[in-house]
Amino acid sequence: MWPLLVRRVKISSRLIIARRMASFLIDEAEYSFLKDLGLTKKNLGVYDGQWKGSGQVLTSYCPANARPIAEVVQATPADYEATVAASCAAWQQWADLPAPKRGDIVRQMGDALRRHKEPLGRLVSLEMGKILTEGLGEVQEYIDVCDYAVGLSRTIEGKWLPSERPGHALLEAWNPLGVVGVITAFNFPVAVYGWNSAIALVCGDTLLWKTASTTPLCGVAVTKIISKVLEANQLPGAVCALTVGGPPIGDAMAGDDRVRLLSFTGSTQVGRRVALKVQERFGRPLLELGGNNAIVVDKDADLDMLVRAALFACVGTAGQRCTTTRRIIAHHKVYDEVLSRLKHAYSQVRLGDPLQPSTLCGPLHTERAVEEFLEAVAEAVKSGGVIQCGGKRLAGDGYFVEPTIVTGLPHDAPVVHRETFAPIVYLLKCDSLEQAIAWNNEVEQGLSSSLFTGSLGNVFKWLGPKGSDCGIVNVNIPTSGAEIGGAFGGEKHTGGGRESGSDSWKQYMRRSTCTINYSKELPLAQGITFQ
Repeated sequence: MWPLLVRRVKISSRLIIARRMASFLIDEAEYSFLKDLGLTKKNLGVYDGQWKGSGQVLTSYCPANARPIAEVVQATPADYEATVAASCAAWQQWADLPAPKRGDIVRQMGDALRRHKEPLGRLVSLEMGKILTEGLGEVQEYIDVCDYAVGLSRTIEGKWLPSERPGHALLEAWNPLGVVGVITAFNFPVAVYGWNSAIALVCGDTLLWKTASTTPLCGVAVTKIISKVLEANQLPGAVCALTVGGPPIGDAMAGDDRVRLLSFTGSTQVGRRVALKVQERFGRPLLELGGNNAIVVDKDADLDMLVRAALFACVGTAGQRCTTTRRIIAHHKVYDEVLSRLKHAYSQVRLGDPLQPSTLCGPLHTERAVEEFLEAVAEAVKSGGVIQCGGKRLAGDGYFVEPTIVTGLPHDAPVVHRETFAPIVYLLKCDSLEQAIAWNNEVEQGLSSSLFTGSLGNVFKWLGPKGSDCGIVNVNIPTSGAEIGGAFGGEKHTGGGRESGSDSWKQYMRRSTCTINYSKELPLAQGITFQ
């Protein structure tokens, strides 16, 4: 009897182990695209020219079904130290390349991303939870920034300024900083690194990337793609280094003098701590933090256009963009019509598996995000708010909630002024554009805003010095969905950083004012004589 029982126990143990081993999504045929990206069940999360990692094992989960996707071995402090040293060494070679040559390497990276766009976009959807068209769009955004950076590599400009002294030339020169650290958030696990890395690379910097702890596979997959480009060009892999890890790695980056600029995307609370630590050592922080974004609806707005824009801005990415619309401030003459149309539009939103083409809204990213959603809804109701639609968690696997519209709250209610990373929008009634602008500006953050109007005069009032105080000030389009050609970022508690287009490249370089005397005399500025 005992041998039989022991045998059964052994068989049972083997079955349990087998089920656990087979429980990873990467083992299932439906998710074979993960292996197309070079991912395995257990991945090393540190890259400095060699793949390594000797820290704790991190499991990445799919928010649509709460099942494990695959594992990543995180960095230890020793791994981090070796990676930063390798990145510094790689800079010596990278900075010597002419900027157009660096641009050509970035072009090749963009081409490699194009070839992997489909599986990488699917990974973004699987690991983050956004719908497939948004996952593919995120990869396309990285590709677009690469294309933009290629042109920038031939147009990075200095200035030749008039000198007051005869026989003197007054110049501005721009040179790379060195190692640029990038800490990305879960909601854009690919694109934000793209904004930073493509621009920083053509500027002559090397990159050290720390992914969000809940989206490490995106970081591993992207690094595998671009590292092959560096290898093919006989360049050190540490030009684009990776360290997957938790807060200790982020703290190390913030306090490391070798990391000349640290780009951080995340919450205002954490961003404040990062900024203080970087500034303590006189480093450069580049902050992309929260946003409590508003759409203002003027009395003559095109309501058909408004509802289409608001639906994407409020519900897209399940309300987890930093540019998501969290407040709609509608003129009292159109308020009731706006509410009616929004409720009808919300009733048609299809929630479900983000990899299914018909889905319009996927899950929240984590269980904690669901809890924060429910806490915000409860607080809104306790404060006198009316749930016009949504407000509940969906039954079943995954972290799904109903997109929610709340009315009846004052414009300055604490829950209205607090950013909740979920698909909740507060509909407010205003008396005038001036009042709407004041309400738009009264929150702590200043990221994105949009006015829907048919009045040219009101457009320029909105864009002017007494208009929206945000870094992104739109007219007749959503608050979310920015193009890469403009600078992306916000004011106040959003952090003040700017990434992507326009002259954002200047943040990744150091500027020197150079005065060259090519005469035989030595005149001093301001007419000073010293003899």
